[in-house]
Amino acid sequence: MKGIVFSIEEFAINDGPGIRTTVFLKGCPLRCEWCHNPEGLSPLPQLMRKRETTEMCGQEMESEELARRLLRDEQIFRLNKGGVTFTGGEPLMQAGFLCEVLQQIRPHIHCAIETSGYARKDVFREVLGNLDFVLFDCKHTDDTLHRKYTRVSNRPILQNLQILMESGKEFVLRVPLIPNVNDTRENMVTLRNIITGASNLKRIELLRYNKIAGAKYSQVGMEYRPSFDTEALTQCHADILKDAGIDVMVL
Repeated sequence: MKGIVFSIEEFAINDGPGIRTTVFLKGCPLRCEWCHNPEGLSPLPQLMRKRETTEMCGQEMESEELARRLLRDEQIFRLNKGGVTFTGGEPLMQAGFLCEVLQQIRPHIHCAIETSGYARKDVFREVLGNLDFVLFDCKHTDDTLHRKYTRVSNRPILQNLQILMESGKEFVLRVPLIPNVNDTRENMVTLRNIITGASNLKRIELLRYNKIAGAKYSQVGMEYRPSFDTEALTQCHADILKDAGIDVMVL
């Protein structure tokens, strides 16, 4: 199969265990107001204007071609207990292509995915069966607010989170903290109640809102216009999670 890749970054240290190569796949069904990779939203290659240059963002690759490139660094990954992480966009949008690549590089390489979890249950289960590790993003536990700020329901996401919790597959839960959107005590209490008891949860990572999130929008002909106050102070409420015995990292 062929897929659309818009970036391959080597020597990543925040996308899973060890030193990793991160593969960015194009296309995302969510429209999070705080998205900092707008070039990953469209599933198609597009022009990206950077200062005085214009370049194509997104390259078509066959699964065998991408697998060969990743396998070249197999020994480096083994020495550093690292591997490959697929992100986006939303990599589950290219699930067929992703599974073909994963099946060619495992078990030689430790494989992870960073995902919003927004996909059909059968698609999520298929991809999960080809992974070693999952970085699972949780934008909001309230469906109404999730729809408001991402334009999609969180119900498929929470269903797939339950599947992940029951799978035994090691995972990290990531929460992008957005001021006055999901950085509330109510959201953290609900999240704690959902996740408590998941023996395969390694930790929860709370990611503070990045004020430069809108920097690349003009490069792809878009305007960054979030409805929340980007200057507001972000709250963590990490104590709610820590008091439940959950390992928490604030980034």
